[in-house]
Amino acid sequence: MKVAVVGGGSTYTPELVSGLAAETERLPLSELVLMDVDPVRRDVVGALAGRMLDAQGWSGKLRVTDSLDEAVEGADAVLLQLRVGGQAARLHDETAPLACGCIGQETTGAGGFAKAMRTVPVVLDIAARVAARAHPHAWIVDFTNPVGIVTRALLDAGHRAIGLCNVAIGLQRRCAALLGVEPSRVLVDQVGLNHLTWVRAVRLDGPDGPDVLPSLLETHGRELAEQLNLPLDLLRELGMLPSYYLRYFYAHAEVLAEQQGGAEPRAAAVARIEADLLEMYRDPALVTKPALLEQRGGAFYSEAAVALLASLTAGTGDVQVVEVRNAGALAGLQDDDVVELPARIDRDGAHPLSQAPLEPDLLGLVQHVSAYERLTVRAAASRAPADVRRALLAHPLVGQWAMARELPGRLEIPLRDDPTEAP
Repeated sequence: MKVAVVGGGSTYTPELVSGLAAETERLPLSELVLMDVDPVRRDVVGALAGRMLDAQGWSGKLRVTDSLDEAVEGADAVLLQLRVGGQAARLHDETAPLACGCIGQETTGAGGFAKAMRTVPVVLDIAARVAARAHPHAWIVDFTNPVGIVTRALLDAGHRAIGLCNVAIGLQRRCAALLGVEPSRVLVDQVGLNHLTWVRAVRLDGPDGPDVLPSLLETHGRELAEQLNLPLDLLRELGMLPSYYLRYFYAHAEVLAEQQGGAEPRAAAVARIEADLLEMYRDPALVTKPALLEQRGGAFYSEAAVALLASLTAGTGDVQVVEVRNAGALAGLQDDDVVELPARIDRDGAHPLSQAPLEPDLLGLVQHVSAYERLTVRAAASRAPADVRRALLAHPLVGQWAMARELPGRLEIPLRDDPTEAP
């Protein structure tokens, strides 16, 4: 099996390499290609990947390249983990919206919209090369944010794609640790949209096992609230675990005040971490992923990615939380909406499991953001000023006409000339 990683110079890559090499029984990987356009990252990360694979006794072939065509030629799976514009673009996404009174965040709100507008066209170009040169039944696994929007764009264009986020596996590991059981015994029943999800049940030993979430909230609610950066009384009121990204909605005014008050943008912290990581990666004696990588974010991504690839390859029918077409699984959404929820994975892809209806407050927010995601994919394709404004206007964290008019300029989004546009 050949796997290509587009964005192979990412500081995430050592975690992914470690997971792939450790799971040769589940995943018969014979060739791994790391592709990146950044020569410094490509060389540094590629060299560390080689040392790690050698240390783990991996017998396959590693290639490091700047050629997309070479990377995806004959590939059975292509993983996307790229950041268009790098951390500098992320910093702009997290700071430019503040002048308009909007939260700055790289995957949601105005900042997430700017990232989507940069990223979707690039990912679709990559996917076209995959369709032309990879194995006819190759899968594209997208870890590139905003995952829900990017996955929707890929599926709308007819590609064999599944989106993947590490939020669900992170919550699974936290719950398993609190319960004192092996993670394999824990299933988090997470449902919603990417970065807009709620865990409504935590089941032991399979989808039909007992729900231990009520006892977790009772016994470990304070720890969970601190980890999610949300109030404990909110978790108890909901009776579920919201994604930590829901803080941007549930504590909107508080977050905006923090950001406008001079709180350090996450992009600045990540840039420092990445610089330190790359310096560590240069050490010729380093053959394992350093502990600092845990602070970068994306914890357990490698395990989620390996589990997904293994299930797609072997057709094991495992249940995993992924981004997939709704296909009737969640009432109140269109069949072609992209949702994040448990799905059964086999060689034919991800098959979403039917979900109990969302509570009215949850459903209303999900419908609102899903409409925004649909409009954003359209705006990324058309670049029409009206489409851009309509998408921004649809997001609950924007939602005002004056902001929708001002933000495209603040975010420096290239627009198609419109001769009918009023001055």
